[in-house]
Amino acid sequence: MPLISKRPSRNRRKLLSLALLVSLLMSAPAFAGTVDGAQALARERGCLACHGMLRKQVGPGFAQIAERYRGDAAAPSRLAAKIQGGSVGTWGRVIMPRQPQLSDEEAKALAGWVLSQPPP
Repeated sequence: MPLISKRPSRNRRKLLSLALLVSLLMSAPAFAGTVDGAQALARERGCLACHGMLRKQVGPGFAQIAERYRGDAAAPSRLAAKIQGGSVGTWGRVIMPRQPQLSDEEAKALAGWVLSQPPP
């Protein structure tokens, strides 16, 4: 009896790789728009009045926040809740004021953007 390989043929693997590459390339502009949108939202909502991109101003820099929560799977939802509800004590005695005017989607977008910042 001939052995039947469970591996896809070479042509099929190439086709699957090409399909994956095309789907990634097509999604790149959408991701870039989300990142640009979140950064614009941070400017519009005044986040940059207290937070620097890299270093502390009044509150910690966005890169510092990302560094602290890197690898924490629960960080996006927790950070979104802190953005909307405010917090105190996480970064010393500095108060993060509530931002109730932000929708859940906006808070999640901002949290994701902050957490995506490269290390300082």
